[in-house]
Order: sequence, then C-alpha cells, then structure tokens
Amino acid sequence: MSTTSTLSKSNIGVFTNPAHDLWVAESGPSLESVKSGEGLKHGEVTIGIKSTGICGSDIHFWHAGRIGPMIVTNTHILGHESAGVILAAHDSVTHLKPGDRVAIEPGIPCSHCEPCLTGRYNGCEDISFLSTPPVDGLLRRYVNHPAVWCHKIGDMSYENGALLEPLSVALAAMERSGVKLGDPVLVCGAGPIGLITLLCCQAAGAEPIVVTDIDESRLKFAKSLAPNARTYKVERGVTEEQAAEDIVRLAGGTRLSVALECTGVESSVASAIWSVKFGGKVFVIGVGKNEMKVPFMRLSTQEIDLQYQYRYSNTWPRAIRLIESGIIDLRKLVTHRFDIEDAVKAFGTAADPRTGAIKVQIQSEVDL
Repeated sequence: MSTTSTLSKSNIGVFTNPAHDLWVAESGPSLESVKSGEGLKHGEVTIGIKSTGICGSDIHFWHAGRIGPMIVTNTHILGHESAGVILAAHDSVTHLKPGDRVAIEPGIPCSHCEPCLTGRYNGCEDISFLSTPPVDGLLRRYVNHPAVWCHKIGDMSYENGALLEPLSVALAAMERSGVKLGDPVLVCGAGPIGLITLLCCQAAGAEPIVVTDIDESRLKFAKSLAPNARTYKVERGVTEEQAAEDIVRLAGGTRLSVALECTGVESSVASAIWSVKFGGKVFVIGVGKNEMKVPFMRLSTQEIDLQYQYRYSNTWPRAIRLIESGIIDLRKLVTHRFDIEDAVKAFGTAADPRTGAIKVQIQSEVDL
C-alpha cells in the first residue's frame, strides 16, 4: 500500500438534504484512514480533491431535490466535476502512485450489462454516478475511487482538469450529432455546457454558428470566446416560430443543419426544431422537465431527427488531448473561485444570475 502520511486536515464535504439545506461538515473517508490507506479496496486510490466545478445539476439537487427520477431522499454530498492528486494507492494499482495529478470520471459502471459490453457505459443499468442520489459526490477534501476511472493530466492545471467533465458532455454531443466542417449550427443556451459546445463547434469548423440565450451578458461572454459566433437574445413574448425565423435570418438565410440544444427548456427545443433544415437534426443535451410538447408535424414533414444525450462515454482521453494541445481553451470559463469551507457562498454565487458567474469552482488545499 503506497500512501502519503503527512496530511493534517480533516475530511469535509458539501451536503444537501430533502429539506433543501446546504452545509459543509465532516465527511468520509476519515483523515486517519486516508493516512493509513486501510480503507482502500482492490483497484482503488485515494484522491486529494483540488478543484471541483459546480454544475447546474448540483444546484438543481439542492433547490428542487430531484432531477426526473433521481431524488434526494437523505443527506447527500454534491459534486462530480473534479481533479486532484493521488494520495494513496492499493497494492493492486500499478499505473498510479502518490503525487500523480488526475481528473476523476465520476461514473462507475458495472462492466457486465449490454451497454457496458458494447462500449456505451453511460447507459449502464447499474451505474454508480457520484453526486447522483443515492451516491455521494466529489465535493470533499478526500475521496476513494476506482483507479481505472482516474485519468492522468500531467502538468495540466487542476482547474482545467475539473473542466474535463463538462467538456466530455460537449464531446459526446459532437460525436453523436455529427457536426461537420462547414455545417451551419445552432447552439441553444450560453451557460457552461453551451459555451463549451460552442468552442467545440468552432474547433470543428462549423460555420456559421448562432448562439441563443435570454441573458445579454451571457451572449457577450460567448462572443468573447468565439468572435465569429452570431448571437441571438431570446425575448419574452416571441413565438418559437418567430424566434426560429430570426435565427435563420441571422445565419444569412441558411437553415441550420444541426441544432445543439443545451437548455432543456421546452420553448428552446421547439425553436430549434423550427430552425433546422429538411433532414436536419436537433440534438438535446440539456436536462428538462419530465414531459414537454414538441412540434411533431414539423419534425415529421421535414424529416428532422430529434436525438437526446445522457452523460458520456470514452471521452476523457480526447478531452485531455484537446486541452493539452490548446485546440480547446476553457480557462476563461472559471469566473469565481472559493475555498471548500466557503462552499455555501460558492453555491449562492453559482445560483444567482446577477453575479455574472459562468463556472464557479470550489478549491481545497491538500497539505502533502
């Protein structure tokens, strides 16, 4: 058992519950077990978490207590966008050692069901996805995790390492939506996932790219990331069809080949459907309500494909290469940083549109 024994800070985590409380408190694994390595199972490592991004789903679990069938029924630890440093490794682990910097893929699939065996483990029938109830998340100082789902990041910053998770969401969408060089593309929503998807479309050579949002400041931020992008502010009272016509006009009169819908909002999905061409595709990345209405006959008569996404699979190595090469630069996305002790303030900042926050990260000092 290889371990780091000089640690002195106790483990703490960021919790919520069915009453929608949010607090920081002592968490497992304990400092003593981390220092001794006794709690490690076969194939596991202990990671000192250095940076964790707050995802919209974390806010949703806190505020709403659920996302679809995933319900907070007990005390629950949030967070699934994390990077850190290896503190201990079980003797069975040979490719990682204390001191290695890693990004953590938060899903632990069963490796036996059909989705796992066909390489689409995001559809695993028995997956444990950290931060999705009832599985506790990564917003802790120390976490034990299977080594196979820890990806080396070399000298990449921990901030960028934590951004590999939302980048993975965008990469999965790029692969399944089939965006190609020269495709006219619509990106609905200029939140973190929409902005990262915008950067991926830009890198893939899509042209033109139209980005929509209800917040002018978000659109200005999108323009700062991708100067050639064309931005459209969705105004209240405008119908989905009218918004679509405005979007097509902004694209130079060209109907879009692919719409990447990153909000999960019913009206935005409908506008995307009205904006794409005959034989086009609307690819929904965003998470929405359980049921929604869509313009069915528009889909039918225009042979528009409507596809959806659930998480990702086999994306981390590609995401690491894209960041290391500089092809995708996510550094501007982190607008606010907080120590883990100030996590409640961090969540308040991430949840309040008035703060101008894009990606809020929570950081932890690990005294190696």
